[in-house]
Amino acid sequence: MYLGNNTFSSSIPSSLWSIRRIQVLSLFDNSFNGSLPPEISSLSSVIELDLHGNQLSGEIPSTIGQLQNLATLSLSDNELNGHIPESFSSLRNLQYLDISHNNLSGSIPKSLESLLYLSYFNVSFNELTGEIPEGGHFANFTPDLFAGNIGLCGSSRFNVEACEMVNTTKSSRNNRLIRYIVPPIASMIVVTAIIILLLRHYRRKSSSVPSDQSDLAVLEWISYYEILKATNNFDIGNLIGKGSIGSVYKGTFSNEATLAVKVFDLDVQGAFKSFDIECQIMRSLRHRNLVKVITSCSNLDFKALVVEYMPNGNLEKWLYSPNCSSKITERLGILIDVASAIEYLHQGYSSPIVHCDLKPSNILLDENMVARVGDFGIAKLLMEDQRMAQTKTLGTIGYMAPEYGSSGLVSTAVDVYSYGILLMETFTRKKPTDEMFLGELTMTKWASDSFPNALMQIVDSELLNMDQEYSIAGRDQVCLESIMRLAIDCTSDFPEERTKMEDVLVMLKKINIELHDTKHRVR
Repeated sequence: MYLGNNTFSSSIPSSLWSIRRIQVLSLFDNSFNGSLPPEISSLSSVIELDLHGNQLSGEIPSTIGQLQNLATLSLSDNELNGHIPESFSSLRNLQYLDISHNNLSGSIPKSLESLLYLSYFNVSFNELTGEIPEGGHFANFTPDLFAGNIGLCGSSRFNVEACEMVNTTKSSRNNRLIRYIVPPIASMIVVTAIIILLLRHYRRKSSSVPSDQSDLAVLEWISYYEILKATNNFDIGNLIGKGSIGSVYKGTFSNEATLAVKVFDLDVQGAFKSFDIECQIMRSLRHRNLVKVITSCSNLDFKALVVEYMPNGNLEKWLYSPNCSSKITERLGILIDVASAIEYLHQGYSSPIVHCDLKPSNILLDENMVARVGDFGIAKLLMEDQRMAQTKTLGTIGYMAPEYGSSGLVSTAVDVYSYGILLMETFTRKKPTDEMFLGELTMTKWASDSFPNALMQIVDSELLNMDQEYSIAGRDQVCLESIMRLAIDCTSDFPEERTKMEDVLVMLKKINIELHDTKHRVR
């Protein structure tokens, strides 16, 4: 049930909590008031519960811990008070928890360290006190997720004060021991800390920070003013690109690292959710063909992701530039990189992730022309045993699978379809939105009708200027036919008929080996 972004102003009807089979309940950005009742536990099948951006008050009911299927819970931007329920630790499938911008008090339950799948946890801008847990996935959380709670303490990496270790209830005997033992130890700690700081300062001055991307130091926390300085006040000369929900700037930071800053336009509908989704997904992904998120900056008026800088821009600009390679092997190498990333998203994570917006402008090229997939602003995380989901957020015209564009149905087959279009575009150098595709003539029909006899008439002419030194035009033609046949299989109108991404990757690697072996033999 999707009722977000409306103007409902009543309390949430009590009958809503009795819908036992509902899996997604989204009421965000309304004016719902009142409190959450204990009967919320009746939503036994719910996987996603999004109530952020309302006027809900009162305490979070402890019965919410009975929702064993719950993976996403967003209660941010309300007026909730009281403590964070200990029962949250019973939500064994919980992956995303946002209770920021409320009036919650008390401490963060240490029992939450036991949540195995918790990849995003935001309690910023509440009235919380006590120590921030460090076990479990808390080791990966960044300071901005705890900002705005002046009573929190813990590790210095959270940018909070250290917790007091003195127990005022100790016996007078222990107090005397503390009086005589603690000061010398504290002095030693202070002296040691000063020595460490001096050594770090000396090392920083005596060794230059490398600018190579592989040696980038991770920025654990970054402020708006540091981003402002790094981008020269978002100077247009540092503007790399502009998308539907924001802009990307090149920035040079104080450690001399060159990074890209993706700034979200918060006036655009869906920008807040896109930022949250990217944070949720990218924190836990690790793959050489995915753009690495270094850190984030988030407050009420500004949200940005700091990511690796890709000096060769994106695939779209490269493909339609004079610098585009005329070698099949180089274009194929880029597509293999992309297939590796998508196969990882579909198979290499605990739950399948669907990118939902795979297109050339979202594929970035590093200094070695290695492709990295980025922009997960509308990605979808498929829960356990969930093969398909539904969404109102659509991708880009020309790259969307039929079932995605017409009904909002999302599955891994959606990415396979987009990848098939990507294959066709890369080797024909024609956009799916080209003016030649009118009426019933689409890129997929154009490719299918041309295969195999007229295939060489639609392939990019630059690829047909074969290197005469090798004289292997016949072999290249066979490989191009194999690539285009695969692209046609990926873009079937029926999701179940499309080739799985792991099989796509195997086939492309085989084609690549055949190309390289042939050239080696001819030499």
